[in-house]
Amino acid sequence: MNSSTQNKPQKSGLAVWEMALFAMFGAMMYGSKVAMAVLPNIHLIGMFVMTLTVVFRKKALIPLYVYVTLEGLFGGFSLWWIPYLYVWTVLWGVTMLLPKTMPKKVACIVYPLVCALHGLLFGVLYAPAQALLFHLNFKQMLAWIAAGFPFDALHGLGNLVAGCLIVPLSELLFTLLKKIPR
Repeated sequence: MNSSTQNKPQKSGLAVWEMALFAMFGAMMYGSKVAMAVLPNIHLIGMFVMTLTVVFRKKALIPLYVYVTLEGLFGGFSLWWIPYLYVWTVLWGVTMLLPKTMPKKVACIVYPLVCALHGLLFGVLYAPAQALLFHLNFKQMLAWIAAGFPFDALHGLGNLVAGCLIVPLSELLFTLLKKIPR
């Protein structure tokens, strides 16, 4: 490859550095969840999803699905895994709907609250798949949600705390990305 083709901007696809970065983030998401597995429903996945979405927008789906794939590879592609195909995408979608130019003081409140709300509603988001896969009627699905609510409350609280890292980490990523030669 000559030097004139090396400096041409890419028209589509991912740069090599993006592929490496997204693979690393997907692995970090999975590794952080494994490392924090001793805590019930407390992990950094929501924080990672929101941070990467704030910084990379649509491309944040790549590390998200690297993570989901790793969950399936190491945990088994079983019925529990099916809701993972959409439940994290809901958080990505909500984050995409938030204004890109939100003032920092507002973002420091909104991001942790959205992250916490996703954790609190995790069982509700997961429940339709449970109902379909296990033939639960509406009453049974509501009972399933109610039984899991204490864990969802812990999930929401953990996400609230982890969500406080979204603004500083996204600022750091924006700063570091400016230093990558293109």
